[in-house]
Amino acid sequence: MLIDPPDDLTRHRRVVVFGVTGSGKSSLAVRLATAGGLSYVAVDDLMWRPGWVQLDRTAQVAAVSPHVSGPAWVMDALWTATRDVVLPHTDLLIALDYPRRVSLGRLLGRTVHRLRTHEEICGGNTESWRQTVSRDSIVAWHLRSFERKRREIAGWAAAPDGPPVLRFTDPRQTDVWLRRLEARAAA
Repeated sequence: MLIDPPDDLTRHRRVVVFGVTGSGKSSLAVRLATAGGLSYVAVDDLMWRPGWVQLDRTAQVAAVSPHVSGPAWVMDALWTATRDVVLPHTDLLIALDYPRRVSLGRLLGRTVHRLRTHEEICGGNTESWRQTVSRDSIVAWHLRSFERKRREIAGWAAAPDGPPVLRFTDPRQTDVWLRRLEARAAA
């Protein structure tokens, strides 16, 4: 069920940020956690081991389970294997449903930056040129998953029995709301 942006997070203490790769989920989640006094859960860091070894489905569920029982958190992703564990505990699902040009542009800029700086991500891994141009690259994943993730957002927004959904279609809209939350938290 779609909701209007709340003025604060007092009723929403367990938040999942969902969107396509490159939409800004982690950046938003970090700022939300700070503004709301919530724990930040970097889901990709839980799911990957060095050498880009991805946990299997059972281990993915085990990795997020301790976090969902906590009283107040923001997760920056929702992996398919963990949905049955995470969603029943979620007070708010924030959907970043931006146009492809926005998320792909952000993804490409972020990827180039990480290639230059060798910034560690996802459980201590780094991106490489070889990986970036491979069939399994993050850019290829964006292209393959974009429409599916948008359908999932529409489904959650229409579902009467799931967590409330706050859907943003423009990054400026998201930023205005987030700045309001941050200002209230600072006051």
